[in-house]
Amino acid sequence: MREIEAVFREERGRLLAALVRRFGDLDLAEEVTSDAVEAALRHWPAEGVPPNPGAWLMTTARRKAVDRLRREQALATRLAVLAAEAERAAPEAPPGEDGGLPDERLRLFFTCAHPALPAEDRGALTLRCLAGLTTPEVARAYLVPAQTMAKRIVRAKKKIREARVPFRVPEAHELPERVPGVLQVIYSIFTEGYAASSGPFLQRLDLAEEAIRLARILRRLLPAEREVAGLLALLLLVHARRDARAGPEGEPVLLGEQDRGLWDRAMIEEGSALVVTALSGGPPGPYAVQAAIAALHDEARTWPRPTGRRSWPCTTCCSRSTPLRWWR
Repeated sequence: MREIEAVFREERGRLLAALVRRFGDLDLAEEVTSDAVEAALRHWPAEGVPPNPGAWLMTTARRKAVDRLRREQALATRLAVLAAEAERAAPEAPPGEDGGLPDERLRLFFTCAHPALPAEDRGALTLRCLAGLTTPEVARAYLVPAQTMAKRIVRAKKKIREARVPFRVPEAHELPERVPGVLQVIYSIFTEGYAASSGPFLQRLDLAEEAIRLARILRRLLPAEREVAGLLALLLLVHARRDARAGPEGEPVLLGEQDRGLWDRAMIEEGSALVVTALSGGPPGPYAVQAAIAALHDEARTWPRPTGRRSWPCTTCCSRSTPLRWWR
């Protein structure tokens, strides 16, 4: 069963994104994704996980989508619309290292972060669709009642459908207004991974690691965006302390009490290098500033840190003065 759960965790977002791109309907994609997972739960325990579980789920979901469209007597109309839109669309370059899209899920992130949606709906919809959080988990992340969050998600899906929000990566001139929304979504997934809203501390670190993976994809896609580098740096520098953040019973361990020998130094070095990039070339963004603070703490081998000539009072996680070496 654990093997099956791992497959679902890995494949759900990819499957949903591919179905949205194919059928242009987020509600339909979610429904047939759930149907495919339900079918897998019936067959796989007895027959075993297939050699290519993603392809099995995709085939099953596509068949169920076509069946639903036939039952609704809308297949011909929907296919005609899809064919017309495909003819109008510009041909896409294959994914690659030089700016191609390495993961279709990122398309869905940009769709869910579209400016046509209210700001409070963008992150909620993405957490529900891409990260696979339940509606109550998303509600806890935003500190609102579950019923309120359910209405937000339904409203956002309706808006995408009625406004015919495109499932694509924005053009270069659209990026300045679109990227901050995607960054917030990724950061929300990361913080949910540490919030442990559904269990003991650090139970949902898979979400934190998924957020880091998505941030890496965004960084490859938008290498010139300094705030993307700042977000990735922040996630790495915080996640580097994961093994020291909890005690034997899963209780949180404060920064000053953590065993720094358990920190991931390779991750800290990578994050620190990204901080330099994020702080160079102009005023830093909020993620770059937070990453710089995290880097200062991660540099220390002991606690408390010595106070340097250029220092500030750190109000984020301690009351000590911290040398401000990153602002040269």
